[in-house]
Amino acid sequence: MIKVNNLTKIYNGTCVLNISNLSVQKGESFGLVGNNGAGKTTFFRLILDLIRANSGEITSKDINVAGNEGWKHYTGSYLDEAFLIEFLTAEEYFNFIGKLHNMSKGDIAEFLNLHADLFNDEILGQKKYIRDFSKGNQKKIGIIAAMMGNPEVLILDEPFTNLDPSSQIRLKKILRELKAKYDVTMLISSHDLMHVTEVCERIVVLEKGLVVNDLVTNENTLKQLENYFAV
Repeated sequence: MIKVNNLTKIYNGTCVLNISNLSVQKGESFGLVGNNGAGKTTFFRLILDLIRANSGEITSKDINVAGNEGWKHYTGSYLDEAFLIEFLTAEEYFNFIGKLHNMSKGDIAEFLNLHADLFNDEILGQKKYIRDFSKGNQKKIGIIAAMMGNPEVLILDEPFTNLDPSSQIRLKKILRELKAKYDVTMLISSHDLMHVTEVCERIVVLEKGLVVNDLVTNENTLKQLENYFAV
């Protein structure tokens, strides 16, 4: 589904990402972990063609993502608040995104109703702009919008940050159901080792831009990761 070949990204003379070969298979739930500065967000921004690599390439369904629009219609993503339109209300934003995916008003309403538990009566009907919501509720808006249109690929950067415990549990349930029902290819980065091992069947560890471990998730994975980062 997604393939990386000889990828490098350099900032101010420092190589912040150097991945020779990496593949994410169709339907795989792929977790990315690492300390601050490991290159996680840089990697996701390269996949989404928000920045350009110094060398190498990333392909999605054999489409080179750099300078090509073909992969965008089946890819949903949320990295940070820059993906939102802060002067819209939540409803206006969801309607805007829904229309991009040719969803009717009825389709949009039905989709949003499916996620009422995550919204927890704090987002819809509030009559306020996205910029006035808490960081956690902004994140909920961005994540749910990324899922509109049933994307084949879903990319989320630190989706559990700023969410309260109840919302974290509800989001994990949503991601598991999305994977089971639609076989979505998910790429999720997180500093929370427990959450990412609970929703991802494969975990890759980045350290200073390098892949230092690639694990199939099992009952020992969380302990392995904790031991690695404890050193």
